[in-house]
Amino acid sequence: MRSQAADLSNVEFLPFDPRAVTREAHDALGALTRTGGRGALAVITTVEGASYRPTGAMMAFLPDGQRIGNLSSGCIETDLHLHAREVMAHGSSMLLRYGAGSPFFDLQLPCGGGLEILLLPRPRSSLLHRVAQLRAARKPFALAFNLADGGISIGPDRTTGKDGEGIFHARLRPDPRFLIFGKGPEVPVFAGLVQAALLPGMVLSHDDETLAQAAAIGVTARRIGKGGALGDVDVDHDTAAVLFYHEHRHETAILQELLSSNGFYIGAQGSRRAQSARIAALRAEGVDEAALGRLRGPIGVIASARDARLLAISVLAEVLALHSR
Repeated sequence: MRSQAADLSNVEFLPFDPRAVTREAHDALGALTRTGGRGALAVITTVEGASYRPTGAMMAFLPDGQRIGNLSSGCIETDLHLHAREVMAHGSSMLLRYGAGSPFFDLQLPCGGGLEILLLPRPRSSLLHRVAQLRAARKPFALAFNLADGGISIGPDRTTGKDGEGIFHARLRPDPRFLIFGKGPEVPVFAGLVQAALLPGMVLSHDDETLAQAAAIGVTARRIGKGGALGDVDVDHDTAAVLFYHEHRHETAILQELLSSNGFYIGAQGSRRAQSARIAALRAEGVDEAALGRLRGPIGVIASARDARLLAISVLAEVLALHSR
């Protein structure tokens, strides 16, 4: 019998445009902030067994019917929306259970686990604006949810989970931010991948063509000046810096700055021989051994990746794996 598979021979596959995707489509807290808290916030407080999303994952339901984010692969969002309308109408929180042990026997989770989700109506506008300020300042913190009365407060950075006193804490850590240095095709390819992943990034380069390529795909680009590579760019504990240079003479001054910063990942493209030469040059400039131990190279999870696309995926995977620890 002839296969009924679709004939894709005449389909033109276009390159992905990272500018077509925005973080706003997934940012529940940001969406509620823009409405002044008019809506409902849903947060996963318990996961038993396998789950599509982790504890602390959030979703927003807005008065106009929009849903921002998701808490499953699509199996419970419609039911959550119905309950969100209820809590918005009567003004009190609701704790729901789905999957194993749930009264909603007709709603099955494909992963076979269980979820508890707290629904909170109309979070305080003042709290949401403070959350927005902390996020804009890239400060780690936690939201504390009272499971009994639905109260929300902002607390210090701590691990996501319950504290034994009826409070669920959801850690909100800044996304990894990328400083991408270099010259050549690896730079815009990696920058485009970072942008497509909805992560913040900036290209810094001596090279006009590289800067123009980054700007063409909507990535912030900055020329490296004589005053130093970083200028006024703050390198916080959630910043990753990646160097893609084939002419390694540009690297030493940049790496001296980066290795004295708080960045959690500092890596440079090149072979083991290039890495040895790089470390020798930095050591000659007086960089201490502890700082040199922070420099990663060769970079990426795939050994000897020479294609720009494969290298970009390999390096991004390494950085995100380190950031998630």
